[in-house]
Amino acid sequence: MIRILYILFFTLITYVAAAQNSVDKKIVQFSGVIYDVDSNSVIPYVTLNNTTAGKTYAANYKGYYSFVAHEGDSIIFTSIGYKKAVVVIPYNIKDNKFTAIVKMKSDNIELPVVRVFPWASTDEFKHDFMTMKFADDDLEIAKKNVKKTMSDAMTFGVPMDGAEIQGLSFKNQHIALSNKNMVQTNPLLNPLAWAAFLKQISEGKSNKSK
Repeated sequence: MIRILYILFFTLITYVAAAQNSVDKKIVQFSGVIYDVDSNSVIPYVTLNNTTAGKTYAANYKGYYSFVAHEGDSIIFTSIGYKKAVVVIPYNIKDNKFTAIVKMKSDNIELPVVRVFPWASTDEFKHDFMTMKFADDDLEIAKKNVKKTMSDAMTFGVPMDGAEIQGLSFKNQHIALSNKNMVQTNPLLNPLAWAAFLKQISEGKSNKSK
């Protein structure tokens, strides 16, 4: 019983001493504005934690704050994307006012890389992989690549180099020189061509009648 009384007595003394110390501290109107140290722009809605008194405050959208504290109180400024800043209210302040322009430094946090896949789970990936259908095997793909139509399309799509252009130019010049002193025949004046043309027409009509 005596031990319990001693414990209560010392607890009461400690509480009274702490309360007396708080009363002895001078009350101060603590105010100011919070800026970004790099851009000098205001930081809105910063959280201010008075660790000495156990109270929390917040700055407004213009970065302005103002609240009542005591001399010697430690104020911690925190905001998302910025490093913490600590301000200790000094003693022996005149006029019971203390103004502090607080500048906070941005804090860059590197997040781990996230890869997004079109499967919700590994089971879905295994199912899609096992049921995947390939159009052809390697042999069929090779056959398609060497088809004449494919090679022709690739040939026409590729521009000629210098050697090909020079060869084509020489060929056209040779044809022009060969036909320079010759009379060009007109196929409309060729009787053999007309006979073949009329024969084709007659054969076409007979085939339709059949």
